[in-house]
Amino acid sequence: MRLFTVMLTVVATVLVGVPASAVPSQERLGFDLDRATIPELQQRMDQGRLTAARLTAAYLRRIATVDRKIDSVITLNPRASAEAAASDQRRRTGRTLSRLDGIPVLLKDNIDTRAMDTTAGSRALRSRPAADAHLVQKLYRGGAVILGKANLSEWANFRSFRSTSGWSGVGGQTSNPHVLDRNPCGSSSGSGSAIAATLAQVAIGTETDGSIVCPSGATGIVGHKPTLGLVSRTGVVPISAEQDTAGPMTRHVVDSAITLSVLQGGDRADPATGAIPAGQPRDYAALLRPDALRGKRIGVWRMSGVDAGVDRVVEASVRVLRARGATVVDVDLPFQDEIGRNEFPALIVEFKRDLHAYLANRPGGPDTLDELIEFNRNDPVELSKFGQEIFEESAKAPDTTDPTYRRQRETATTLARRSIDETMARFRLDAIVAPTNSPAWKTDYVNGDAFVLGSSGPAAVSGYPNVTVPAGFAGPLPIGVSFFAGRWSDATVLAIGAAFERANPARRAPDFIPTIG
Repeated sequence: MRLFTVMLTVVATVLVGVPASAVPSQERLGFDLDRATIPELQQRMDQGRLTAARLTAAYLRRIATVDRKIDSVITLNPRASAEAAASDQRRRTGRTLSRLDGIPVLLKDNIDTRAMDTTAGSRALRSRPAADAHLVQKLYRGGAVILGKANLSEWANFRSFRSTSGWSGVGGQTSNPHVLDRNPCGSSSGSGSAIAATLAQVAIGTETDGSIVCPSGATGIVGHKPTLGLVSRTGVVPISAEQDTAGPMTRHVVDSAITLSVLQGGDRADPATGAIPAGQPRDYAALLRPDALRGKRIGVWRMSGVDAGVDRVVEASVRVLRARGATVVDVDLPFQDEIGRNEFPALIVEFKRDLHAYLANRPGGPDTLDELIEFNRNDPVELSKFGQEIFEESAKAPDTTDPTYRRQRETATTLARRSIDETMARFRLDAIVAPTNSPAWKTDYVNGDAFVLGSSGPAAVSGYPNVTVPAGFAGPLPIGVSFFAGRWSDATVLAIGAAFERANPARRAPDFIPTIG
């Protein structure tokens, strides 16, 4: 990836119009960029102590110098400096668009952009979409600066049973910035590693099951998977419309709350957004309160006995919750085995349907899953690390009129919702907390991912919101805890997550350790 690092340095120089060595670094800004929240950055810009142009240049410099260690960014936006300058002009004339105005954002490279290729990590899709994804349009309406595209697990980790998270044919292997030979987890791996390494203020990830919360937990950041339908999926490379959603990945809960406020909203091209309640909050950051844990009833799904480090972090998190006035009760979510038996076979069927619908709007490339399979067989890179068994199974799967498929999807979704709804009703809960992840495993192309523990399934399959917050460490490796609750309760889980973050400021910047014993 050395050539790509050189390209990033050159692009950063061109974008800001000065030598790369003169681009402000984190230190030259005069404050700790890693710790700065969006409200703090906005205050500095309002006071004239910072500009969007300087902030963007600082992040570009970090990408050019730091990303060579982790390979989290696939490409840069050639319009980033112009977007930052436009934000500064709006601010000078009192016309800022939102609290995201002037804030640099990275997009997972399965989100369509007119200014950059959208590849899903695949060499077969190296073309430029005709339109920005709906969520990208929302970001621009809020004044955000799009820095570029983050690497991902190719095809959102839905190509092989033995895949390695963080690897794509276009971007290569993304590393975990805490320990470089450890895996960043999940398909939004580049987004997670980039935010952990302070290469942007916000990244947008996508999740079908775990692909926002797992990389966020593994890299020690905040990740929010919204309620299904709260954020449009139009222009996002799909796995399944029954579970897919995009959401923010940040270093601070308040930044995720601000970003969600800009991202959410109706889209006639995505029917799921038509279900957003009329009373859904529009400003999630305004609802964050330091005492939000006081008086709350929270169920803890410990998933204990799998990893001793995780058990220690969960127990410490329970003590924090109780110390801040929450009542914590142990729970065990039912139906998990049956949900798992039905979820994946349903996704196999839905993937072919939804991918074909997406490819129909991407002229100049493969039009069908069969064509993608054939492309991979003939490409020297695509099958060099692992195969495409999931593609091949999906190509042979029935369509969504099949009665077996219909039963599988109904079973998976219904039981996932019951597992949360009935548990919350039985124990009169405001939310459920569970460990997000086990310590990151070594990246391994022979055996693939070594998933040990994850709690993403119930919220992912039900379409309910889930926010993961840094909670502690196992050695140098981060462990997160996830807060989830019922449908449309995004404001609740964000408020609880923010109060927990305030009471337990566990996140720390990565040290880029090469390896550990």
